[in-house]
Amino acid sequence: MSDQDRDAGLPSTGTETEYWYNDRTGEVEVGPQSLAIDRIGPFKTREEAERALEIVAERAAEWRAESD
Repeated sequence: MSDQDRDAGLPSTGTETEYWYNDRTGEVEVGPQSLAIDRIGPFKTREEAERALEIVAERAAEWRAESD
């Protein structure tokens, strides 16, 4: 785990591969490669990371519904 990830309070899963969606570039990254502010994740699969924006929108809608 990098110092940047540790400082951000992100959990480490050891040797398990993690996928991240880079919101700035629109690309999926294997492991955290970019600045934390530019990425969403981690996700367990590349397919989940590719759907990151959709997943975030779904979760936000669920949270809004719960607060109503």
